[in-house]
Amino acid sequence: MKQLAAVCIQLTMTTSTSLRTLGNSDLQLTSIGFGAWAIGGGNWEFAWGPQDDDESIGAIHRALELGVNWIDTAAIYGLGHSEEMVGRALKSWSGPKPLVFTKCSMRWHPDRSIYRSLKADSLAEELDGSLRRLGVEAIDLYQIHWPNPDEDIEEGWETMSRFKEQGKVRWIGLSNFNVEQMKRAEKIAPITSLQPPYSMLRRAIEGAVLPYVQEHGIGVINYSPMVSGLLTGAMTAERIAALPADDWRRNSAEFKEPRLSRNMRLVELLREIGEGHGVSAGVVAVAWTLHNPAITAAIVGGRSAKQVEGLAPALKFRLSEDEFAKVNGFLEAAAV
Repeated sequence: MKQLAAVCIQLTMTTSTSLRTLGNSDLQLTSIGFGAWAIGGGNWEFAWGPQDDDESIGAIHRALELGVNWIDTAAIYGLGHSEEMVGRALKSWSGPKPLVFTKCSMRWHPDRSIYRSLKADSLAEELDGSLRRLGVEAIDLYQIHWPNPDEDIEEGWETMSRFKEQGKVRWIGLSNFNVEQMKRAEKIAPITSLQPPYSMLRRAIEGAVLPYVQEHGIGVINYSPMVSGLLTGAMTAERIAALPADDWRRNSAEFKEPRLSRNMRLVELLREIGEGHGVSAGVVAVAWTLHNPAITAAIVGGRSAKQVEGLAPALKFRLSEDEFAKVNGFLEAAAV
């Protein structure tokens, strides 16, 4: 009976969820994708603390069961470990193959310290490593993770365009690039997508970046729509204080006073809106980002099947204009 219920939920979510075309590609995306940053595990510079690998695979499988059709990861997440977990999940998944996106340009030394490179040989090594860890013949969307070093952007993007010509990747995109950097890349090859941070607490891209990508037909998949878990409704001051020592969020300004108290008041508003629809504060936070017409789809992370189930309604839930205005009124009053 439990299996039948799961199948019914999957069919309902899948058949009622519209797909969105990403930029100039043929990639058809559900409005949210599975973000695999946290499942990289601990013991690296941008870790989220220890993570159980079986729970990671369970989270990916549950997301796919509920209708999510794309996964976003990066070589640097867990220093290769996230990609390995995605690869294991794909190997043991018997349903339709999801789209797989990953990122390059952040690398690591044997002592686990991180460095950046956009040199052609370095990117080629990264691509081979990602293909091996993911267990795929081609990556659906390959993205430059950060525009560092800035002086090597042209070499990096030229190399990415060659990967596409070679058939090792289907489409190429950028992450964390500003308008001027995108203009430099566009002189070499078309940009399919941009992956920027975007949430109600990080709105800098509304000024120049989002108008530019809309004008140029560049798709956008935003990351951290829930501000790395802060707006899920599950985060409290006590839970933040108990985060593992290697959880990077302990040093984030949004997770500390004086911003934390304001952010918790915002969560209460999101929870109030969500309760009227039977969804969580986190789902409302994701919907706020999807309300912007420049956003193609949002990356939503999950560390367990239970977390995924709580956020899956973001596939369909949308804010009314009145609800969107109510959130924006709070943000303006709080001068976020």
